[in-house]
Amino acid sequence: MNKDQIKGTAKEIVGKVQEETGKLIGSKEQQIKGLGKQITGKVQQSVGDVEEIIKAKVRSI
Repeated sequence: MNKDQIKGTAKEIVGKVQEETGKLIGSKEQQIKGLGKQITGKVQQSVGDVEEIIKAKVRSI
């Protein structure tokens, strides 16, 4: 795992917690912010995945 995969996972978890907290307290704003963090986290994870694929390909050359 690289730093983007780890940070992306962390953002996704924080976003999920924020979304669920927003649901509990009835705050649409917090729910939306949480969803935004989850999306950002997934994108960052994907960037990390691509980096790992590229590194593996370069090593195999």
